[in-house]
Amino acid sequence: MIKRFILYGFAGLIMEVVWTGLNSLYRGDKKLGCYTSLWMFPIYGSVIFFEPIMNIIAGLPIIVRGVTYMLYIFVAEYYSGTLLGKINACPWDYSNSRYNVQSVIRLDYAPLWFAVGLGFEAAYRYCLINL
Repeated sequence: MIKRFILYGFAGLIMEVVWTGLNSLYRGDKKLGCYTSLWMFPIYGSVIFFEPIMNIIAGLPIIVRGVTYMLYIFVAEYYSGTLLGKINACPWDYSNSRYNVQSVIRLDYAPLWFAVGLGFEAAYRYCLINL
């Protein structure tokens, strides 16, 4: 369980670095500057708590699984962002996004979270076989 928490945490940090680096490229930053926050490690590591859900929905169609993960990620993002915001430590601020919810969720990220959820599902399946 600890190994998977660490795997999910580091996978999330790497995703953040790649995502923000690609956003820098999109904005014309030739240095491809990227960033993340150490707060993200336990947030992504908490995917460990989604594993029972992954087991329950394993046989369902990919669209159902992806939407389920997307919704769970939105809930986790909302609560973690809200809690971190209370201590002025939330590493993201979506207030400039047209589709933000209280500055801590971007609804236009739904396809991204759909794919990320399926990616974590694949990582979990890999861990079950190899760790």
